[in-house]
Amino acid sequence: MDGGGLRLSMNGLDYGILTLYFVTVLGVGFAARRAIRTSVDFFLSGRSLPAWVTGLAFVSANLGALEIIGMAANGAQYGMMTLHYYWIGAVPAMVFLGIVMMPFYYGSRVRSVPEYLRLRFNRPTHLLNAISFAVAQVLIAGVNLYALALIMQALLGWPLWVAIAVGAVIVLAYITVGGLSGAIYNEVLQFFVIIAGLVPITVIGLVKVGGVGGLMDAVRESRLGEAGLHAWQGTGSTENPLGAHWFGIVFGLGFVLSFGYWTTNFAEVQRALSAQNMSAARRTPIIAAYPKLLIPAVTIIPGLIAMVTVQGLGASEGDLVYNNAIPLLMRDLLPNGVLGIAVTGLVASFMAGMAANVSGFNTVFTYDIWQAYVRRDGSDEYYVRVGRLATVGGVLVGIGTAFIAAGFSNIMNYIQALFSLFNAPLFATFIIGMFWKRMSPLAGFWSLLSGTLAALATYLLYKGGVLHFNSDLEESFWGAGIAFATVAVVAAIVTPLTHPKPDDELQGLVYGMGAVDLKGDVLAGDRVWWRSPVLLGAIALVLAVVLYIPVF
Repeated sequence: MDGGGLRLSMNGLDYGILTLYFVTVLGVGFAARRAIRTSVDFFLSGRSLPAWVTGLAFVSANLGALEIIGMAANGAQYGMMTLHYYWIGAVPAMVFLGIVMMPFYYGSRVRSVPEYLRLRFNRPTHLLNAISFAVAQVLIAGVNLYALALIMQALLGWPLWVAIAVGAVIVLAYITVGGLSGAIYNEVLQFFVIIAGLVPITVIGLVKVGGVGGLMDAVRESRLGEAGLHAWQGTGSTENPLGAHWFGIVFGLGFVLSFGYWTTNFAEVQRALSAQNMSAARRTPIIAAYPKLLIPAVTIIPGLIAMVTVQGLGASEGDLVYNNAIPLLMRDLLPNGVLGIAVTGLVASFMAGMAANVSGFNTVFTYDIWQAYVRRDGSDEYYVRVGRLATVGGVLVGIGTAFIAAGFSNIMNYIQALFSLFNAPLFATFIIGMFWKRMSPLAGFWSLLSGTLAALATYLLYKGGVLHFNSDLEESFWGAGIAFATVAVVAAIVTPLTHPKPDDELQGLVYGMGAVDLKGDVLAGDRVWWRSPVLLGAIALVLAVVLYIPVF
């Protein structure tokens, strides 16, 4: 793709807004540097941040290419069925993480998700997960970097590889200097910049098509038809825009993929681990669930607007691929000034997503690979240096993986394939081990390895034409389900044949084995009823159900 058809008519005001943002981002990174004295400061912000900061950073870390480019592409391709990725594919898992799983993470004082698996199972399980997580993060970082490069290419007409390199250097600078605090405070800033950038696209687009009613009429007359306006109708079979049965949506997406991503993906969990106490850590993903409920208004709706206003959208190559739905709307709808805000919002989203991947990668590489298996007795300053070098390495590898993402016309399909491969088997191993005390260390290792291989085999057989699904997304749903079932079966077979861990080594790691103290590590005032994670989580779940009603 040369991006020529996407060239945006930026003027001095637009470039001024974008430049101001870059300067601010780098300034935040350098300001955060002053607070870095130990490795915990660099990798976990000293576990000192309030819940509102970690909550916004939690949702902003997810507002990368997956959310903006990918979900808008899905809105254009699949219509309102894309809502499943939010209201059943995110919010329930975020609430579960806050209420059930954060006490184990935060209470055990682990520094990463792989470290929890080392304590619960053994070192082989730990190393397998650390390596697979590191690989997944650089692959997903490449997706965000590729999406950022597309925008820069459209703006300036640079070759794709130049745009990728420039975007990588900016992200590299503020993470290397400011550590996780630099990433998190920038993510809070980026959350508001992203929303400010997407709202004008939605509002001006709706005005162009005659409001919500006009958009609905246009969708009915499009290739999607009436089915494009509903989330659940037609899911009794695979004869629907998504090509997925309700069972695959509920079990594959709503349970395995969703819980696998939100509860075990360290790039997200790391934000909650940086909170100042247990109460703040538990509320972090639940606070994030509230904006998550409403984000479809600025991702899916623009995708639908692009679908009914951009002639030829959905071509297999060129500028009309689904991934370009948002840039095409920016080109066609936005005046100067507003265009600069929208471009800055998109750039912010990709930088937030990539920063989350890279900060998760450098922590796991340093703590779970280098310190655990290469050099255990280094000084605190030594591991901070290793973390900074790992940041550079992660970004360099991410530049390479960006070109893998360039081979997919809808990057959402690519990301879902990665989630089914890496997150689904991890979640199954994690959740079974957390609630089944008898599950042995060897069962943990073989279950995780078998589930990963099962997901990989499903994907390869699908691509090779041996297995048949109605869409790439349906394959990822079923691939995740097969991975989960494989983990459960292997765990059930291996556990009775091997020795479990002694009870005294499972305290605080397994449900019912040593209660995690949820009261002793709470700031004054956090016991008030309206801050209850259970109450806040219940309200979020009710809202998710209510929002489904108009588009059922």
